[in-house]
Amino acid sequence: MDLKNLSVLELEEALGKEQKAYRKLQKKGVRVDMTRGRPGAKQLEIAMPMLEAAGSLPYQYDGGDARNYGDPAGIRPARELFAKLMDISPDMVIVSDGSSLEIMYDLVQFAMQFGVLGDTPWNKLDKVKFICPAPGYDRHFSICQTFGMDMITVPMLQDGPDMDLVEELVRADESVKGIWCVPKYSNPTGVVFSDKTVTRLAKLKPAAKDFRIFWDNAYIVHSLYDEDDKLKNIFDVAQKYGNEDMIYELVSTSKITFAGSGVAALGASEKNVQALLKLMFYKKINPNKVNQVMHVEFLKDVDNIKEIMAKHAELLRPKFELFQSKMSEAFSDWEEVKWSEPRGGYFISLDVSGAAKRTVELAAEAGIKLTAAGATFPYGIDDSNSNIRIAPSVPTLEEMSHAIDVLICSVRVALLEKHLGK
Repeated sequence: MDLKNLSVLELEEALGKEQKAYRKLQKKGVRVDMTRGRPGAKQLEIAMPMLEAAGSLPYQYDGGDARNYGDPAGIRPARELFAKLMDISPDMVIVSDGSSLEIMYDLVQFAMQFGVLGDTPWNKLDKVKFICPAPGYDRHFSICQTFGMDMITVPMLQDGPDMDLVEELVRADESVKGIWCVPKYSNPTGVVFSDKTVTRLAKLKPAAKDFRIFWDNAYIVHSLYDEDDKLKNIFDVAQKYGNEDMIYELVSTSKITFAGSGVAALGASEKNVQALLKLMFYKKINPNKVNQVMHVEFLKDVDNIKEIMAKHAELLRPKFELFQSKMSEAFSDWEEVKWSEPRGGYFISLDVSGAAKRTVELAAEAGIKLTAAGATFPYGIDDSNSNIRIAPSVPTLEEMSHAIDVLICSVRVALLEKHLGK
């Protein structure tokens, strides 16, 4: 439907109809929170056997006892497991606590305070800039804002960030120190970086020697379907060009076992690992190794992790498919409404041309909480006022169905109001 071709009378009639439908949904009083990509309650039950077995696990391993001090880089079995997951050497892995967000924050803080591999600490520089593909992950942008770094918005395309622009930025400006990437099932678009994009990133020639790619591989095993999408190993390419020090890869079990109570891992060159362990020495004697033993025993190996993730997919997939079905039925002929069709991850990217803020506002007034419009852009500024991140994981299927109905009505009302100049 091309709203631009409708008369004022036709727009008013359509708006009245949608407002009536909206008020009917609003009166139901259903409350649904879709602000964050949290695992649903049934997903969290999948890992409960890990806790039930905790008392009988073997906490002694070659070289140590998980209940005691030692192993600041994590227990060897955990480093080996994450190494296999990332397809790198165990000596390139540090296994830590909680979530990968904490590791990313520490990496930036260390760079600010101490510099990277002997280079000038970033807080002593006039400017520190980060490339931020957008739509992107709001917490990446929050880290930049916390440390006072300038963010440079780069468009996210169908195969990853606009690499022509990325290459130009890093080549020309020594103050550009990093780029944020969610390379597989990107937050929120669901994009998987193409082999060509991964290669171009891995062979970058930055003006800054201390430039780093923050490879936030949060959805490394989070396919919604049996056929997983393949992501090229960025370390394999980087090593060919002598750029292995340029990569920080992050993974975690936050959406595999328990969100925020799992384990997280950093993959980096051995030179980076040794330098970071020295910086961590006075901060923490060791991570929670008891939790690491529990996770290693439960996860076992990469094949078993994939079996666990298939159970998650069974719970998530119907919600994603319900969204696609309802939105296609409602907006197949609306030129100003577009959405992504991810094959994995936790989000759907919805674009409502020039009406995102009003859509989110209307949805909230009807009980459906969405991530703030603009949150997927640096500084919360979406110049086109279009993008909305949808997080389908927490609601039940019934709640999700109602939430989509409210969203559909909210989108229609917002766009009709826009065209009427209201």
